[in-house]
Amino acid sequence: MIRDPLLGFSFAVFAVLVASVLLCVLGRNLVNSNKKSTRRKADDTSASSSSRKADDTSYDVFLSFSGEDTRKTFADHLYNGLFDASIRVFRDNNELREGENIGTNLLQAIKNSKISIPILSESYASSKWCLQELVEMIKCIKSGHVVLPIFYRVEPTDVRNQKESFGEAFSCLSRKYPEDVEKWKVALQEVASLKGWESEKTAGGREGDLVKMVVRKVLSVQLDVTEHLVGIDNAVESILRLLDDNPSAIQIVGIYGMGGIGKTTLAKVIHNKLSDQFQHRSFIVDIRESSRRDGIFNLQNQLIRDLKEKDQASNKDEGISLLGSRFKRKKVLILLDDVDDIEQIKALIGKYDWFEMGSRIIITTRSRSVLDDVGVNCKYKLEEIPSDKSLTLFSRHAFRTDFPPCEFESLSRDVASFTGGLPLALEVIGSFLCGKRHAFWQDALKKLQKVPHKKVREKLMISYDALDNEEKHIFLDIACFLIGGDLRYASYMWDACTFFPNMGIETLSFMSLIKIGDDGKVQMHDQLRDLGRDIVRQEDYNVPMNRSRLWVREEALEVLERNKGIQKDSIHALCLEEDWRKGKLYVPRSESDGEFTTERFETLPNLRFLAMGGAKLIGDSRNLLHNLRWLVWRRPTCAATSFSLEGLVILDLSKSSISESWKGWSHLKMAKQLKVLDLRDCGRLGVTPDLSAFRNLEIIKLKRCWYLKQIHPSIGAAKGLLYLNLQGCSQLQELPQEMGKLEKLEELYIGETAIGKIPQCISSLKTLKVLDATGCESLFELSDSISHLVNLLTLDLRDCPELCKLPESIGSLVKLQRLSFGPRDKCDWSQAYPKLNRPYEGICELPKSIGDLKNLKFLQICCCIELSNLPSTISKLGNLEELDASHCESLGGKILIDGLSSLKILQLSSTGLSGFHGTFNKVSCIEELKLGDCQMLQSLPELPTSLTVLKVSGRHRTFPQLSHLIHLKKLTVKDCPLLKSMPDLPSRLLKLSVSNCGELKELPSLSRLELLSKLYLNSCRELTEIRGLEGLKSLATLIVPECSKLSNLDGLEHLESLRLLHIWTSGPILKDDQVRGFEKLKNLESLVIVGCESLVRVDVSQLTHLEWLDFCGCCNLLEIKGLERLKNLTTLNLVGCPSIDTLPDLSCFHNVEFVFVDNRSNIPDVRGVRRAKYLGNGRYSR
Repeated sequence: MIRDPLLGFSFAVFAVLVASVLLCVLGRNLVNSNKKSTRRKADDTSASSSSRKADDTSYDVFLSFSGEDTRKTFADHLYNGLFDASIRVFRDNNELREGENIGTNLLQAIKNSKISIPILSESYASSKWCLQELVEMIKCIKSGHVVLPIFYRVEPTDVRNQKESFGEAFSCLSRKYPEDVEKWKVALQEVASLKGWESEKTAGGREGDLVKMVVRKVLSVQLDVTEHLVGIDNAVESILRLLDDNPSAIQIVGIYGMGGIGKTTLAKVIHNKLSDQFQHRSFIVDIRESSRRDGIFNLQNQLIRDLKEKDQASNKDEGISLLGSRFKRKKVLILLDDVDDIEQIKALIGKYDWFEMGSRIIITTRSRSVLDDVGVNCKYKLEEIPSDKSLTLFSRHAFRTDFPPCEFESLSRDVASFTGGLPLALEVIGSFLCGKRHAFWQDALKKLQKVPHKKVREKLMISYDALDNEEKHIFLDIACFLIGGDLRYASYMWDACTFFPNMGIETLSFMSLIKIGDDGKVQMHDQLRDLGRDIVRQEDYNVPMNRSRLWVREEALEVLERNKGIQKDSIHALCLEEDWRKGKLYVPRSESDGEFTTERFETLPNLRFLAMGGAKLIGDSRNLLHNLRWLVWRRPTCAATSFSLEGLVILDLSKSSISESWKGWSHLKMAKQLKVLDLRDCGRLGVTPDLSAFRNLEIIKLKRCWYLKQIHPSIGAAKGLLYLNLQGCSQLQELPQEMGKLEKLEELYIGETAIGKIPQCISSLKTLKVLDATGCESLFELSDSISHLVNLLTLDLRDCPELCKLPESIGSLVKLQRLSFGPRDKCDWSQAYPKLNRPYEGICELPKSIGDLKNLKFLQICCCIELSNLPSTISKLGNLEELDASHCESLGGKILIDGLSSLKILQLSSTGLSGFHGTFNKVSCIEELKLGDCQMLQSLPELPTSLTVLKVSGRHRTFPQLSHLIHLKKLTVKDCPLLKSMPDLPSRLLKLSVSNCGELKELPSLSRLELLSKLYLNSCRELTEIRGLEGLKSLATLIVPECSKLSNLDGLEHLESLRLLHIWTSGPILKDDQVRGFEKLKNLESLVIVGCESLVRVDVSQLTHLEWLDFCGCCNLLEIKGLERLKNLTTLNLVGCPSIDTLPDLSCFHNVEFVFVDNRSNIPDVRGVRRAKYLGNGRYSR
């Protein structure tokens, strides 16, 4: 250390002078070097450069070449071509190398690049550096790295065998480094076998054109996506439709969903499908973590580099300025992955006006609120994959096949079930179990059903860690107790505990941690449930009494029984029933079993939730559980007086045997804060209790109290009541007048009661929003006083067979949005009602005042067989979105549709409809039009392009044009006996069904319907051919019964996506080459060919996914080759195949359930169907 101040000062001056001299020298050298460089040198990246290390940056391309014969010619041209196409290139500057061994920075640059391009010239083989680079490139191929070799004035065979001039150069280097020769040879042989370009044989030897070809190829190389993609096609199609809605605009799509659901994978697939349309592209991965680690301005710089600008930002604001000013004229494709903050979006894409029109931006996030906050209109929620796809995805990782082996099938289905369709869990667990023994699987599955796999847990914990403390409490409560429960109940408890439930529930929902159904029930993915429960277990894995929540009955009992007298402050929630929400009572094994003394609860001072279930409480303790907010008890006793009820907000006594004389009612009056009283299924309750003490009561449930005959007049004292459910109280005939005092009541359910008339007092319920009288078979009248329910939104009068008319005053319900009457089940509408001994007839007419319901969105009047017309005033319903008048058999003539400008769904099937007044031009929003079984309908008007579903029948001879219906997904044509031909179909059609069209001779060519997944052609007896089958790339289901003149199915062998093929015919519909082509249908799961006389021999050896095989009535069938390979087969039907005389041993077919053979068959026995029994008529079954 320098202690003398003057000496220190002199030393400092000397240091500054030395530094200045060095900087001058370095600067002069740098200037000289730049003068010798090409025009791109300033942006080049060299192996020795310290300004931007290779191991800190990822590249699109690593360019490897020998400087002697290509640096200033072809390599420079290629570099410039890639640079101009906004491709980030690492150029190996071998003129600046030092020493003989390749540097670690250079190796890292290869690993960090998506693509390597070695320019294999004559001098390439004389460079040790180049060959070392090549060895590393070949190694990286295994991890998804792409190598695109260019054979520059050398032959690939010379490179492979080290011959000619290339071989001479290699020989010289080999003598110098004999220890490296073998690995170099292997690398040269590998690269020579890769697809690349030969400079002398490509584009006539024109190097400029070769550069363009290489650039195009690099631009087309896509983001790395797992090879095991399953169940993603529908999501891809949906998002592409969102992006295509306005091609010329800047389109932004947000993909959201829980962690591990596959958002990034989906976004990559979309990116890859669009990438060749954009010269300027960027994929910024893991923004949530990267922005925290490196700062958002580093991500801005990555975006700037990807879009090929030279400037870099030093802070966020500078980045916003650069991005906002430099990209106005660039059409871009940008993927922002795993965003969790709106500020990240603002910093990277601003207000969406930074880029040229036609740009596409894809955002993935766990939280929908991020998308809402920045105004992303096109949002797509990615859901779990279905069970069949789950099994396939799991099998690909566990067995490298699409189906599990027989001995692992049951365990594999268990995994597919408990992972709940979460792709991450299926992939991780499948890879984890791959190659393991059966016993290992069994133990692993027992553990995994309780605790998520470590990698899955880490991914899900990201979302949990982002929650605040109150939200974490809500999440854990749901995971441990409340899945399938009513969120309104839980919200009262959380509000009483100051957990701010409205904010918390919205956050959990937006982050896809929970789902809330239309009925208010909450659901949670199984893996998230297991995560939450594991978090609680980790609070103290060995000692349950130290955990916050106990949901396993045995653990709860252990805490109550074995730790007497020990204070248990940690426990906030405890459940003594496994499934308390369903009310499944624990059945005591003895008189004392299930009994608890009140003293056992004295040590639980912080308990806020207690599900007693069917437990019996005895003792005389007082003032227990001061913090109790929610009590569930199916077997209440007089010991209820032991509980301190002052803070109780939810009391659930459902499914209990209490009656109005229960002694505990008086003590319950202490629950002054009670919000919810649940008495569902209390079969002994004849009169409701005195409710005068419960001034804060908001919800009363009396559903299915079948013995209930009277509502106590004190109900009028519950001034704050919002919800009253009396549904299923079948002996209740009237409502008390005091109900008119419920000034805040919003929902009233009186369905399936014996009430005959809505009482006058109901008219006082000014705040009522829902009146549901579904199933009131005695209800015969709605009085005019209903008009006073000015805030009513829903009026449900289905299954009220005695109700024949609506009052004219119904038009006063100006806020009404849903009006329903008719049977609940339209399939059984003609069945007689037991009490009436006659079927449903419905109302005879609609009042004209219905046109005054300006806010009506849903009108259901189906199965009203006496209804002959709709009033003209219905055209005034400008907000109506759905009209269902199906099965109104007398409804005839033309329907007026003008004015229904918001209509989305129109159902008029099984009516006497003959046509429409007006055109669909003014109904431009309509999506579903169902006109099935309308025999009086002879023609269709011009249809709007908004249609997605069209169902038609009638006496049509022709159809209007359909090809312009670009959104049509499902077309059903049924019972059109006069129809002879159909027009061209829209290209995006997914399902096509044509049946009972006896005069139909031809269909338009289907070759353009690349998205069609289901084709059903039934009883079209004049149809002779199906043109364009070979173009149906997505077809999964083909069913062709009873098309007797159909002579062939040309193109059938090209339907490689086909899973189900059913053909009923008596003619030679299948040619030999088509039968031979079955081997290409490797995804086929069900093959049914009935009555095909031309079928003689068939090879099913390649159809290893087959589960159902049926050749019934194929009388000339002699041989089924490869049957023994169908390990997944469950059903085999050979009835009517007398020429088959043998079958293979089916003993290894563990899945076979049914084998059908004809009594006339020459097959003596079905070998190997163990434990089978003969069922008659040649039928065998396990």
